[in-house]
Amino acid sequence: MGKKVAIIGAGVSGLASIRSCLEEGLEPTCFEKSNDIGGLWKFSDHAEEGRASIYKSVFTNSSKEMMCFPDFPYPDDFPNFMHNSKIQEYLTAFAKEKNLLKYIQFKTFVSSVNKRPDFATTGQWDVTTERDGKRESAVFDAVMVCSGHHVYPNLPKESFPGLNHFKGKCFHSRDYKEPGVFKGKRVLVVGLGNSGCDIATELSHTAEQVVISSRSGSWVMSRVWDNGYPWDMVLITRFGTFLKNNLPTAISDWLYMKQMNARFKHGNYGLMPLNGVLRKEPVFNDELPACILCGIVSVKPNVKKFTETSAIFEDGTTFEGIDCVIFATGYSYAYTFLDESIIKNRNNEIILFKGVFPPLLEKSTIAVIGFVQSLGAAIPTVDLQSRWAARVIKGTCTLPSMEDMMNDINEKMERKHKWYGKSETLQTDYIVYMDELSSFIGVKPNIPWLFLTDPKLAMEVYFGPCSSYQFRLVGPGKWPGARNAILTQWDRSLKPLQTRVVGSLQKPRFFFHWLKLFAIPILLIAVFLGLT
Repeated sequence: MGKKVAIIGAGVSGLASIRSCLEEGLEPTCFEKSNDIGGLWKFSDHAEEGRASIYKSVFTNSSKEMMCFPDFPYPDDFPNFMHNSKIQEYLTAFAKEKNLLKYIQFKTFVSSVNKRPDFATTGQWDVTTERDGKRESAVFDAVMVCSGHHVYPNLPKESFPGLNHFKGKCFHSRDYKEPGVFKGKRVLVVGLGNSGCDIATELSHTAEQVVISSRSGSWVMSRVWDNGYPWDMVLITRFGTFLKNNLPTAISDWLYMKQMNARFKHGNYGLMPLNGVLRKEPVFNDELPACILCGIVSVKPNVKKFTETSAIFEDGTTFEGIDCVIFATGYSYAYTFLDESIIKNRNNEIILFKGVFPPLLEKSTIAVIGFVQSLGAAIPTVDLQSRWAARVIKGTCTLPSMEDMMNDINEKMERKHKWYGKSETLQTDYIVYMDELSSFIGVKPNIPWLFLTDPKLAMEVYFGPCSSYQFRLVGPGKWPGARNAILTQWDRSLKPLQTRVVGSLQKPRFFFHWLKLFAIPILLIAVFLGLT
């Protein structure tokens, strides 16, 4: 085996990192605090300190064809959007298939990761762990941090005057598990993100009244998109990304807002974002608009102040007799085992080159895996991140100079602020980001070459869903089944729907959809020119 790599966490990012290290001939040792793999997806009926926590009813927001490991498709009969138990089943099967479990030390807590005295020349780290009350320290050539960013709840009590006088229950959404205990209660949910909307709609069937308070609003999307296809298989395409990034800003913004309002007018429902053109991460909830229509969920602006039993909103209205306040206010980013100076370099922000490598270290031997957010799925993202990181650690890939990395970070930050707003520094453009990473390791699909050599595949790669299989078509880690997986992805997405067969399967024809879309303005221009 090659260099010794410590991997912290055995969730999705940790499993991807173990596999990537093995592919590159490195020697991984993964430390997992709990007794099982899965990380965020491993449900527990109580929140555990230092671990991500989900509620019982969590389903995926990404469809199965878009969120699988690129050489390990989900079973055909799995639903497109899966319950957390299905994801856990899939991750367990993946870990067994790739023989990853033997590299994991369970019930082992990483208490500190420190540079060795000779780090400037060796790049090595001292990793201290604790297990069964015993503390051990070992030297590693590199570290891959895979502990996630949904661990430490952000509970901004100081932002809500009077909250200390509130007599009802008050807790963060990470402590929410199921709706039964809220029967007949009056509940205020603070936050209009995915967790806040999921919890509010679930509680609306048992609670007496549910109110959501939102500071800035959100776009709310459905998992069920045009003609009933999964949203991400329709929207996350290379051609769509090309249009978004190359159309004039005014046209791109208009198309974006039109698309977001296609299902319902957000302004009518009190959901409209304050700045609608920002590509902030939308909320995925199929039920919220219906709950608002039926009056079992109400949307209010930010809370101005709390009293002992009520909340007064910034518009002057009041929600009386509150039994419970649930703060779905996100998470803060912290790596308690690591000196903050290693990854926090400016304004207390975590600054990473391409979201992975701290740019100011003498040796690039520590990588953060999974610390990005986009409209794309996490599993393909961390698969590419870990493949790149493993090759950098091995020495097959080299990073730019510190100056070039910082210049790239600054340039990308300006672009992020333009597209996503200043509060969304983790947000990134999925396909652009994936192509950047895949270019580093030589696995980016060559679209022009594909059109010349394999037009059928090229049409699906460019106009169809940008699924993870695309990044195992060529180069290091090439999977022989990638081409067939791309050409049959719609078969696997439609199969679980065929529980009552009423006709032949109807797959989307993206090329003709775009052709039809552009034919209309071309026709109008032709008519106008003909009249003049």
